[in-house]
Amino acid sequence: MTVALWGGLECSVLRSACGWRDQIRETGHHDRIADLEAIAGLGIRQLRYTVSWERVAPDSPLDCDWAWHDERLAELRRLGIAPIIGIVHHGSGPARTGLDDPRFPVLLAEFAGRVARRYPWITDWTPVNEPLTTARFSGLYGHWSPFGTGEASFLRILANECHGVLLSMQAIRAAIPNARLVQTEDIGHTFSTPLLAYQARYENARRWLSLDLLCGRVGRDHPWHGKLLAAGVPEALLENLAAGIPEPMLLGLNYYITSERFLDQRLGLYPPGTHGGNGRHRYADTEAVRVPMPPGSTGWLPRLREAWQRYPGLPLAVTEVHIGCTEDEQLRWLAGCWAAVAALRVEGAPFEAVTPWALFGAVDWCSLLARREGRYEAGAFDIRAPGGPRPTLLAEGIATLGHRGRIDHPLLDSPGWWALEERVHPELRQAG
Repeated sequence: MTVALWGGLECSVLRSACGWRDQIRETGHHDRIADLEAIAGLGIRQLRYTVSWERVAPDSPLDCDWAWHDERLAELRRLGIAPIIGIVHHGSGPARTGLDDPRFPVLLAEFAGRVARRYPWITDWTPVNEPLTTARFSGLYGHWSPFGTGEASFLRILANECHGVLLSMQAIRAAIPNARLVQTEDIGHTFSTPLLAYQARYENARRWLSLDLLCGRVGRDHPWHGKLLAAGVPEALLENLAAGIPEPMLLGLNYYITSERFLDQRLGLYPPGTHGGNGRHRYADTEAVRVPMPPGSTGWLPRLREAWQRYPGLPLAVTEVHIGCTEDEQLRWLAGCWAAVAALRVEGAPFEAVTPWALFGAVDWCSLLARREGRYEAGAFDIRAPGGPRPTLLAEGIATLGHRGRIDHPLLDSPGWWALEERVHPELRQAG
């Protein structure tokens, strides 16, 4: 089996510090059904798409507006593109609920069941996108609703999300018995100086918690079981999750240039915006790409291999490949992912697909949607072009992959900026 080429549109609908954000509208996709034919032209035959809870039923579970989604999903069927349906994408549901609401899992499952009954021909589902990342930004860092800022709120939100996935898949499979869970998550890693190794160990253990919960690994002997109980997560909820979600299940792995972090107590070597701490030590938290690292310790290959080794036996896919950069760098980023997946498949890793993400770009992700600045970064198409979205160099590379299974371009003879010495913080370069 060859590696499939999937696609995806940035589709977050959430409550941030500046109010509701809807990336489907902000990127203009809401008004352009022709986007779907443009995607088909790239050779993509499976697409991460959305039936957004917040958009379909914002006011009442009994008052659903399906019109937009009916039209788009019918067009995907006509084009021969199979959707992977997401229901909550970094969001917290309609205003009547939230990630810290004990009713959230049941309410989400009720809606998921309605979606499945309306679209029984769809087999791949993602009830909650990146639950760990969402819990961090919503319960630990306070960027998104419900704006929590502590470990306890993070853990309660994460458990609620994972319980929502479990109950949603039960509801979906009541209508579609062969439905597959495509569970997406970010796969970062934290590095550090020796002094901060304890903090790096903590963060590197925490990063697997959502997948451990969903795979039924968080029993009484799990290192985070006691922390979850202490945070107020009901033991009955953990017992439900400990049974695991029955297969079929695919792990969707997302990796960004900012996913790997480096912690360093030498604050003077880093910009002030990176400075923070944990109450015990003050330190800079910066992108690992900005620090000289041992060869082979960072990047697509080690992170994907790590996830495969932790969850052997489950099918895998890379479900988001995106970098907000120039067109040539975007092409290099995609080619690097494709090469890493090809290398791991030779080793026996069961990767099914690679997914170019944010095909029509994204707005304000540089601030995690917390500020309304209108800062747009293009994807395979640039929506700013006169007359409609313009295919970029990345679109050319995606089409080459879709039709030939490889990218051939002279730009790939040069490394991406993440491999150049100039990527390192200037103070670190001067310090040697």
